[in-house]
Amino acid sequence: MATGAVRRDRTHYLYFAVIIAVVLGIVVGLAAPEFAVELKPLGTGFVNLIKMMISPIIFCTIVLGIGSVRKAAKVGAVGGIALGYFLVMSMVALGIGLVVGNILQPGEGLALTDAVKDAGQSQVSAEAKDTTEFLLGIIPTTIISAFTEGEVLQTLLVALLAGFALQAMGSAGQPVLRGVEHIQRLVFRILAMVMWAAPIGAFGAIAAVTGSAGLDALKSLAVLMLGFYVTCFLFVFIVLGTLLRVVAGLNIFTLFKYLGREFLLILSTSSSESALPRLIAKMEHLGVSKPVVGITVPTGYSFNLDGTMIYMTMASLFIADAMGNPMSIGEQIALLLFLFVASKGAAGVTGAGLATLAGGLQSHRPELVDGVGLIVGIDRFMSEARALTNFAGNAVATVLVGTWTKEIDKSRVDEVLAGRFPFDEKTLLDDTRGDAAPEAGAEVPEPREDDGVPVKV
Repeated sequence: MATGAVRRDRTHYLYFAVIIAVVLGIVVGLAAPEFAVELKPLGTGFVNLIKMMISPIIFCTIVLGIGSVRKAAKVGAVGGIALGYFLVMSMVALGIGLVVGNILQPGEGLALTDAVKDAGQSQVSAEAKDTTEFLLGIIPTTIISAFTEGEVLQTLLVALLAGFALQAMGSAGQPVLRGVEHIQRLVFRILAMVMWAAPIGAFGAIAAVTGSAGLDALKSLAVLMLGFYVTCFLFVFIVLGTLLRVVAGLNIFTLFKYLGREFLLILSTSSSESALPRLIAKMEHLGVSKPVVGITVPTGYSFNLDGTMIYMTMASLFIADAMGNPMSIGEQIALLLFLFVASKGAAGVTGAGLATLAGGLQSHRPELVDGVGLIVGIDRFMSEARALTNFAGNAVATVLVGTWTKEIDKSRVDEVLAGRFPFDEKTLLDDTRGDAAPEAGAEVPEPREDDGVPVKV
């Protein structure tokens, strides 16, 4: 049955098409840069299609998860552990970026022209919020506006309230849960349809960034880019890989192989949000309970931005060195702690990495803002590594939080990662946690109360 399910999956052709589209986009960007830049709306449009699905998917996932859990304390424990982990890992990412940035010192010897200064000042975003505004912004104007404005944390708050309300209603809330379950299936089916536009979006996004930046920017700033890529690689495979092996007993390469299509999608669109709905679906399919997935993944997309932390650290040191104003260790730590807080206030801002960096420097070290223009040309290329690292960090975090809270079915994890329970690419959703029958002799995981609507026997 498992083999038959794999054979019926035609979506692998879609991801071959994405790879071809990326290659063609690079070729067009180098051969006809002016034309390639005009293709940017193709990439932007695809990412927006994905983003429009995020709020309903998060709402349905959390409501189904919390509404079927008997004890509210379990949800609180998940949230507390997740936030504690996010805080620690963000500081670790900042520390690693600090060490590598001081070793490489890639900013020495660069010239700061008037054009570069203007480019830096233009990156100071008026949309960035301070911490107080950010916290108040979590509360939506109305329940409906949480969905229409596309704010992930607002959706999370409304979903938590709805989930706890349904939990308190007991059996009277079961019809509502069944209705939400049907809506979830509809939303995931729409998402599966949207994914067929991925090659077009990938082509437009890659062509535009290649055409706008070209090779000159890459050559002059190759040291910073290479250092950033290597730092992200070491963080993911040494720090996160070790944690995943010690805590959950899993190989990070095996987990990333399971999430290979999502990594390809992020690489082609430079947006980790494009894979958020699929990460939720795949983590549930892997065997992590709905409450853990529903709370950890959306919250992590605002609070667990490991790649962004590394980026801000190295970029700050790069700018200070390039402007002939290197910072002492004490100044570096103070600036980075400020940027750590500022990054939460700019969550959800388009181009959050560069906008947060510019806004943070404007508030804390305004004399360095002009230097932001030095990295504008390559920021789009660095954003890919940033997005991949953020996604990897949230995928690992979901497994770790599930393990710590004992909300993960380890036998199912082994079966899924071994390929015996294929992910349903057509619906992106399991009907019964067992759509693909296991091989003969394999243990069938028991349905759990966290899976949503009680299973009919």
